[in-house]
Amino acid sequence: MRYWLMKSEPDEVSIDDVLAAPAHTVAWFGVRNYQARNFLRDEMRPGDQAFFYHSSCAEPGIAGIVEIVSAAYPDATQFDSTSPYYDAKATQEQPRWISVDVKAVRKTALLSLKQMRTMPELSDMRLLAKGSRLSVMPVEAAEWKFIQKMLK
Repeated sequence: MRYWLMKSEPDEVSIDDVLAAPAHTVAWFGVRNYQARNFLRDEMRPGDQAFFYHSSCAEPGIAGIVEIVSAAYPDATQFDSTSPYYDAKATQEQPRWISVDVKAVRKTALLSLKQMRTMPELSDMRLLAKGSRLSVMPVEAAEWKFIQKMLK
């Protein structure tokens, strides 16, 4: 099993939205960065777990835990000309963007970005690297275990 951090703007999809969805499951859509796409497509597998991170909000941070419950598949929003995620270069035969389905495991107390920056155990975490903007990124097992302890 691998561990991940997946960012979403809570105005778009929040951990509460996932919990309210049928079967507590939603498609993770709208990723438009090639490195993040490659993580979804090439490395993420059903059964992997991820921190659900609220970004671009008053207090960004980890708000829950989700499980990856599907293999990668083409993100339907790339084909929808009315979607803000539409990509005119994507075709059904050669899709450019990928989705996976995630299922809520649990909502947690918010572990804010500000709090994480004060924790020496997380000093090498990709999320905390200067200029880190990826919406999907791996989390090391030691970081996962430490954050899990912080969330209890």
